[in-house]
Amino acid sequence: MYAITGITGQVGSALGTQLLAAGLPVRALVRDAAKGAAWAARGAEVALADVNDVAALTRAFSGAEAVFVLLPPTFDPTEGFPEARRTITALREALAAARPARVVVLSTIGAQATQPNLLNQLGIMERELGTLDLPVTFLRAGWFIENSLWDVASARTTGTIASYLQPLDRPVAMVACADISALAAELLQQAWSGHRIVELEGPVRISPDDIAASFTRLLGRQVRAQAVPRETWAELFTAQGMKNPAPRMQMLDGFNQGWIEFEGQPRKGTTRLDTAIAGLLTRVPA
Repeated sequence: MYAITGITGQVGSALGTQLLAAGLPVRALVRDAAKGAAWAARGAEVALADVNDVAALTRAFSGAEAVFVLLPPTFDPTEGFPEARRTITALREALAAARPARVVVLSTIGAQATQPNLLNQLGIMERELGTLDLPVTFLRAGWFIENSLWDVASARTTGTIASYLQPLDRPVAMVACADISALAAELLQQAWSGHRIVELEGPVRISPDDIAASFTRLLGRQVRAQAVPRETWAELFTAQGMKNPAPRMQMLDGFNQGWIEFEGQPRKGTTRLDTAIAGLLTRVPA
């Protein structure tokens, strides 16, 4: 049995689909019974569990051969990341009690960075789950190409996409969710001992200009990337409702300044930029 947290999200959904297609038993962890029904109809076992409910998580993880764990994203965290710490503590206690044969944890490029930034949450998770006496793999993925979903509307209507990654021609380690889920499926089926880190990026590094060029090719109209001035970020994020924009800004600085980077030699995915962007275009009605 493969227990999958975050199965209603981009990576978790693709992972669950791949495992079921391979004829492997999947236990879908969901908070909403209605969302679980869709997975039950596809042949998955469904477990209702909130990520902060230790007892429910323990039941969901028990008897599993392997567990896929991800931390629900908190883009506007309270100082000190109490939201993430609460969830990480619950996940650790549940895994320690259930003792699955192995665990794959979705982490991030730059999880090892000591500078303050939004991705410190994943570093905390690596350190805490790294104390488990279980085989654990931390899958550190690059910037999701699927973050460009938010650019689809403006690319279509205005021919521009706003970029916080700068300079616009600087390539960044990015990867498609399809590649992350494919590697996660591979890792879940492996046998290993102890703890290890596996890093993953796409076949080539990608700049904001490259993303704009992909939209240009696929939409048949000129699309340009426009840098959002650094001095406007705090005001913009606050206007969007963020109460603590500093960690997000620090993360973007880390990518732009180059200190959010892989620690070792990452594996390469196979999904090309145009393929990933084409998939996003089908998800947003024209």
